[in-house]
Parts: sequence; C-alpha cells; structure tokens
Amino acid sequence: MRVPGIIYASDKLMKAMGKDESPKQVANVAQLPGIVKHSLAMPDMHWGYGFPIGGVAAFDIDGGIVSPGGVGYDINCGCRLAVTSLRRDEIRPQMAKIVNALFQHVPSGVGSRGALKLSRSEEKRVLVEGARWAVKNGYGSRGDLESMEDGGCLPGADPEAVSERALERGKDQVGTLGSGNHFLEVEIVEEIFDRDVASVLGIEVGQVAVMIHSGSRGLGHQVCDDYLAKLVKHVDKIGIKLPDRQLACAYIQSPEGQQYLTAMACAANYAWANRQMLMHWTGEALEKALGMGPRELGMRLVYDVCHNIAKIEEHIVDGKKMTLCVHRKGATRAFPPGHPALPQKFRKTGQPVLIPGDMGTGSYVLVGTEKSMEMTFGSTCHGAGRVLSRAAAIKASKGRSIRREMEDRGVLVMSAAKGTLAEEIPEAYKDIDEVVNVVHGAGLSRKVARLRAVGCIKG
Repeated sequence: MRVPGIIYASDKLMKAMGKDESPKQVANVAQLPGIVKHSLAMPDMHWGYGFPIGGVAAFDIDGGIVSPGGVGYDINCGCRLAVTSLRRDEIRPQMAKIVNALFQHVPSGVGSRGALKLSRSEEKRVLVEGARWAVKNGYGSRGDLESMEDGGCLPGADPEAVSERALERGKDQVGTLGSGNHFLEVEIVEEIFDRDVASVLGIEVGQVAVMIHSGSRGLGHQVCDDYLAKLVKHVDKIGIKLPDRQLACAYIQSPEGQQYLTAMACAANYAWANRQMLMHWTGEALEKALGMGPRELGMRLVYDVCHNIAKIEEHIVDGKKMTLCVHRKGATRAFPPGHPALPQKFRKTGQPVLIPGDMGTGSYVLVGTEKSMEMTFGSTCHGAGRVLSRAAAIKASKGRSIRREMEDRGVLVMSAAKGTLAEEIPEAYKDIDEVVNVVHGAGLSRKVARLRAVGCIKG
C-alpha cells in the first residue's frame, strides 16, 4: 500500500463489512500509482468490480492513473429529487392510480426501450450536450440545469471515443429507468433537520416528492466493458503491477487515459439526459393520473447528483493545491458552502446530497461540508449499500409476497421483472439511518431532511 486505507463506519456497520472482500479492495486501491493521501470507503461500502462500491480515491494528474473499475459499469448512475405542490393527504386516496400511471408511462426493466429512437447524429449530440440536449428539445426548462451537478453536462466528451456497439445500445434507451436497484419513487417529506437550508431548497414537511435513480443504461455499460478490455492489455504493455486485474488502468495523461475520460464523459452526459427525460415522463404521468396541469402539479427539480464518476478537480492536500482525478464509485460529491463549482443558488447551503435507502424506507437530503474537503476530497456516501447478494436476497425471499409486505408497510410497489422485488428486499440493504448518521456524525455531510417512500416503480 502506497497510502493508508480509511473506512468510515459504525461498529455495527463494520461487523457486516467483514463478510465480503470490500476491505481488501480498499487496500488494493491504495497500491495504485499516483494515489494521493488515502484510499477511502464510505459506510455504505460493499464488494464491487475492482474498487469497492462506496470507494473514493484521488490520483495526481501528473503520474496518477484513471481506472474504469473506479467509476463502475453504470457511468453517472445518480439520483434526482423533484418536489411538487401536492400534499400528503391529497395523494393518499390516489396512490394506486398514481403508481399504475407511473408504471405505464415510464419505461422500466432490463433492455427497456423509450419513446425516442435517436438517429446516430442526434445520439452523438446527446453525448456532448447531456441534459442541455433534453431541455433544448422540450424536456424541462433551462432552470433545471442550474439544479444539476456540473449543469448536467461534463466537458470534454468526444463521441468518437465511443464504440459503435455502445451507440447501438444507447439509441433507444434514453428516457428509460432500467432494472435492478434503479427506481422511481413517490415520497413524502417526513422530517426537517435544518429549516434554513430546507427553506432554500424548497422542502417542507408533508410535501410530495419524487426520487429518480438511474444512469447511462446499456451505453455506459458498454463503454466500461470496452475500455476494461483495452486497459487490461495496456497495463501488461506498460508494466504496471496490479493486485487485482479488475483494477486495469492507464496513466491519466496518456492517450489511453485521456480517451477513456472522453468516453466516460459521453456516458455521463447520456445519463443526465436520461434522468432529465425520466423526470419529464414522470410529470406527465402524475398530471394524467391526477387530472391536473403542470402549474397545479408544480413539479420542480431540487437537485441531481451523480455517484459513479471520475472528475478532474482541485483540492488542498497537506497545504498544497493539487489537480487530482477523483474517483467516486458509489459515492456522492459533497462540496461545502462557497465552493466555486456550485451554482450560485447553493453557495450558501453547500451542495445538496441525495441518499436513497431501500424501497421500504425512503431517502435523505443532506448538504456538503468543509470537513468533507479536508477528509474525503469533498465526498460522502451514496445510499444504504447492500448486505446481501442478489442470489442471497432471492433465497431469503422464497415463499414470500414482497409486494404484499411492502403494502403492509405503506408502500405500493410495481416492477417490470418478477424477480426484481426478490432481489431488492429491504433486508438486502443496510439501515439507511445508520449509514447517514455515520457521515453526519463524521461531518462529511449534514442532514437536512428525511423522506418516506409511499410508492415505488422498479425495473
């Protein structure tokens, strides 16, 4: 190990982490060339491809590496939270109708196809422009862009770095939810921890909100697959010794490293366009189900964050300003108040942080802190984190009606695939309250509000 490994956890969470190989993966990442300060893991950490999910690592732009395994297969998988003018009591009698309308109107499931089938030239515009493309084409407003990390568009995207296979997979998946842990959830704001920040974000107790969790779909998966195959061979050629071949990488300044970053930016922009369109379809479904217009619904984007990405950022390390490539895989950026990368509207609050739990609980809204910049390169957790593999979850759910169990807990659930609910049972995930209390207690991000799930669409 070139640097120490640090895991943020409570005693309870740490005991569960020892059941998989994720702590070893933290140590493996600490052996990579150019790593700065430490290899990190958040309290939602669990085993992943190469890097642990919940892993954070920063590499010196001069002499450091970039690794697809440090970003993940679902490039720019992320969350967005939108609030509405609706109140809890208004939707309670309508929940069955709402969930059914969302399920019918928003494409979900493995290999799901959207209402749009993009031409190759138009798809490449999406890869360059991200959410801006969606807004320009009538899906949302320009104001939405001010409530997204990086304005919904990562610079440096070059579609020529993306394979034909990836483009083919992405041509008709924009505006689709996908499968697995991706979801569209109707939630109620249940508790406010910081009234001043919540007021700036426009969040109130009793308010109806929507949380969307999705990413770059088949296009992003293929980009990761393509570059892992290239970089496994590249590593052998340049003689980097790896503790795990899943950590295949390239030096950031090499042609191979730069090419991956441009392809990754394309997939990230696709994901932002995807979530922007998902929010548009969601608004249409709610209007139709409730028989109201856009003004009555009052849907407004609070924020959109990514949690599978590598970004070139400036950080102070041991008193010295450094340009770093920060990998966040299953980790969320948590920049503090006043940070120049934040839109003006969030300069006083710090960056909003969205942390979803399992389908039986709900989500948290937090904000970034100065302490996160000092300790974790401006990063915090991204969700509850799995404790059961999908196979183990299916085994644990055998003979149970998960849909009925969710109804008993006050959550109406629909899924495109029969096995998804079995894979996504609540006990497959860590206690979201425990996870969030760790990052709040460590000062990596600060609690603002807690939301409770009442309806959920799964792929």
